[in-house]
Amino acid sequence: MQQDNQFQYRKSKHLDQVMLLSALMHDFAYGKHAHEEYSLGITLAGRQDFFSNGMFHYSTPGNVIVFNPDVAHDGHSGTDDVLQYKMLYIHPEQLAPALAAAGVRRPHDFRIEDTLLKDGVLRAELLRLCTLIECDEAEPLVQESLLYSLAARIAQLHSDYSPNQTQQRVDSLLLRARDYIHAHVFDALSLEQISQQAALSKYHFLRLFRRQFGMTPYQYVLNCRLNRAREALAAGVQLDDVVHSFGFADLSHLNRRFKPVFGMTPRQYQQIVLNH
Repeated sequence: MQQDNQFQYRKSKHLDQVMLLSALMHDFAYGKHAHEEYSLGITLAGRQDFFSNGMFHYSTPGNVIVFNPDVAHDGHSGTDDVLQYKMLYIHPEQLAPALAAAGVRRPHDFRIEDTLLKDGVLRAELLRLCTLIECDEAEPLVQESLLYSLAARIAQLHSDYSPNQTQQRVDSLLLRARDYIHAHVFDALSLEQISQQAALSKYHFLRLFRRQFGMTPYQYVLNCRLNRAREALAAGVQLDDVVHSFGFADLSHLNRRFKPVFGMTPRQYQQIVLNH
């Protein structure tokens, strides 16, 4: 007998802007989306299939999955077996100090190069932190120490990260446009307005932006609105206020966009997060 798809979100009580997702799914497929956080996941059972960074990936039990902030991806079970995994979302502002302490020179610009990692040390520390968040156990110092251990291991695995100057320039232009979107995410933006921030023609900008972030500027704006809506729901903002304040036509519109990304309706998400 097939089990229902299950998605359980839990905020860390000791680490700001850290969220744990425990998922069990067999016939659910995520739509293309991106998170503002670093997403570190572990496939526990089944096979996790997804498209990200221009290629298909297949994660079997034991793999660590990594999505950098703003990297578009989808996801579904790759077999008839139930897929089980855990995903830890860590905001860059939370991870950057730990990366800096681990010796990363530009922690706010840091990117993990590999999407799939086979590293037993990283996997064990990630699982331990997930368990502590799930059980609400341990003093703050324990979770903070584990977060540093995660950052130190990531830095060790990617200590040779050094983008060339040309790539840095392209990235800086696109990041300027990205920051403009974040600052005006609820405005009626045009492609012309956004591309001007990068000093690029509209369609040249569109091509570079899509290559960099895996989605069009419009899809990125919508994704940002969904992330803001999720944050508001987790903070206890009334559902009707979220609908009208975050650029959605009505509750049905928000539901249609929200569920393919988070696995449940906004109402269900809020009830789960606020009850833990």
